[in-house]
Amino acid sequence: MASFSNVLEINGLTVSYRRGQKSLDAVRNVSFSIAAGQSYGLVGESGSGKSTLALAIMQYLPENGLVTGGTIRLGGQDLAALPREQMQQVWRDQIKLVPQDPGASLNPSLRIGDQLDEALCDGNEARDELRQRSLEQLRQVRIADSERVAASYPHQLSGGMQQRVLIAMALARQPSLLILDEPTTNLDVTTEAVILDLVRDLVHGQRTAILYVSHNLGVVASICDRVAVLYAGELVEDLTPQQLRRRPLHPYTLGLLDSVPRLGQRAGVDPLLPIAGTIARLDALPAGCVFAPRCPIAQQLCRDLRPELEETPEGGLVRCHRWREIAAGMVDARADRPAAVASQNGVSGAASALRTEALVKHFPVRRTLAEALRRTPARQVHAVDGVSLQIGQQRTLGLVGESGSGKTTAARCIVGLVERTGGRVTLFDIALAPGLDRRDAAVLRRLQMVFQNPEEALNPHRTVGDVLQRPLMRLMGLSAGEARQQAGELLEAVRLSSAYLDRTPGQLSGGEKQRVAIARAFASNPDVLILDESVSALDVSVQASILNLLTELQAEQGSAYLFISHDLAAVSYLADDIAVMYLGQVVETGSAEQMLHPPFHPYSEALLSAVPRIDAAGPERIRLPGDLPSAIDLPSGCRFHTRCPRLLGDICRTQEPPWQETAPGHRYRCHIAPDELTAMQVSSGEQNGWPRREMGEASR
Repeated sequence: MASFSNVLEINGLTVSYRRGQKSLDAVRNVSFSIAAGQSYGLVGESGSGKSTLALAIMQYLPENGLVTGGTIRLGGQDLAALPREQMQQVWRDQIKLVPQDPGASLNPSLRIGDQLDEALCDGNEARDELRQRSLEQLRQVRIADSERVAASYPHQLSGGMQQRVLIAMALARQPSLLILDEPTTNLDVTTEAVILDLVRDLVHGQRTAILYVSHNLGVVASICDRVAVLYAGELVEDLTPQQLRRRPLHPYTLGLLDSVPRLGQRAGVDPLLPIAGTIARLDALPAGCVFAPRCPIAQQLCRDLRPELEETPEGGLVRCHRWREIAAGMVDARADRPAAVASQNGVSGAASALRTEALVKHFPVRRTLAEALRRTPARQVHAVDGVSLQIGQQRTLGLVGESGSGKTTAARCIVGLVERTGGRVTLFDIALAPGLDRRDAAVLRRLQMVFQNPEEALNPHRTVGDVLQRPLMRLMGLSAGEARQQAGELLEAVRLSSAYLDRTPGQLSGGEKQRVAIARAFASNPDVLILDESVSALDVSVQASILNLLTELQAEQGSAYLFISHDLAAVSYLADDIAVMYLGQVVETGSAEQMLHPPFHPYSEALLSAVPRIDAAGPERIRLPGDLPSAIDLPSGCRFHTRCPRLLGDICRTQEPPWQETAPGHRYRCHIAPDELTAMQVSSGEQNGWPRREMGEASR
């Protein structure tokens, strides 16, 4: 019987997809409920059934998708039994979906205000009154300049602003249920933090029930009241965030937790524990527990008999034959910890493998006809403005910052994909030409790059063997037969079998594609490898495998890495040294250890505080107001002063900040002296979640 105190009630839900003559159950016998004002997190790897479940609730399944069992009740109504006309009313007023990609969900030909007016319109309101309601809706999602945003087209807004607009539209009619499907996956950590705060406040302020779909345990642990873990279409654990942090009881949940790098965790000391294998295929599900083939404590019982969902003494639910042993500490359900890779990294300060000196890249902005007639001086985008970096031999430099900070442009200038405007790039003291076409084969061999999206970097019409053999033949001078043999060895190095040589990219998972991209980069035995957001789009377990793989390959091959990311936890796990970029400039550099303790640049402080943490429940965080300023019209003085939480006053607005050195190798660009900045940041350290250290320790 449905409980009408619950906004949403799922009971025994099974969702199937038809493929030819077969029917595959993507979601099987899932039950849960969400009350008003409650947020419920749904986590799991790609292929676990999260999005299918969300689409089934919305009645948005594709033509070959069908609810084949169970019920979905919203406010007591069985949604599957409603005629189309009534379901349209439900979509309009009661249930809303905020998808992962806001750019694809907003109408590119309509201004934001017009789209909000349409969402709010009842047909009886005057246009001015409707627009005022739209502006108020924008202000509710913390858009201060609501009139400017309302007058803008979607392409004129940042990704974070687009996502806030979508949330405003979704909440326009005060729905009883809001479904958020990976809404922050493609956003910077600072923007993600603002969106998560917004969602948290909306839950409490409007009493909306929220279903939050994500693969990020840190995100759901920070905003959800309960968390459900899905694996291969089955609910394997349901627990509170407190239970998640303290003692989850399913081996899969533990595996997800151990795959997430924590701030301060180091690859060479405390390696991540990725889950072995891949998620079960729907057409080849195991007879017993669906997780048994990957489970480190699976017994014959697990392989033969499917476990039931049982209630735990703490009020959670778990589907595991051995959960009582796990709870009692009789068995360790975590994967065997891999041996820490002995550090082969070079010594800080040794000869540089790669160096940039005052690197500059400005893009000209095309003038309008009116500007040309008025002879307005041409303007430029200051994408990279005087960036100096140094990577030691066999060391890893992490480069972090928000989108638009200039990280990727700097990387593309280094490899020659974009010709620099000024400055110098040297590879082992060899000055590199600005453009790729003017660099010889020896340089191309020694400097390689792995891109964020392997699908864009791998030719879909070529086999993996073709992809790997090409650089071996062109850059290493191998014959076709030799290249084929070497390609197989490269696959073995990235933990793939030589059977993959004859497969095309379309036959690979996302993690497998990225491994092939890494294998191709290592084909020429490079001295320096640039990795541009190479793990950011992967599931946490696949990400952990790739990070560990990079550590092992560096120890074996001796390459230096430039590791670019907006995720400081991943960067601090892999990198020996870290540089932080903001609006085209480097604002702080230091060792990974130095960068995790005060004093740090206020921008680095904000990046650190925005990292979602599973093991820190405190919600107080530093939040940066607004978006990154325009790289065309740069702020005067300190470029960070328009968003800085430590703003001193006019000195920050009018004068460029000096470099402040706190210890050998660690310096930051700010007007605040190290002792004063340390005192500020240590006093708020507990609230912001970074390690405490005694005053003056940073300067020793």
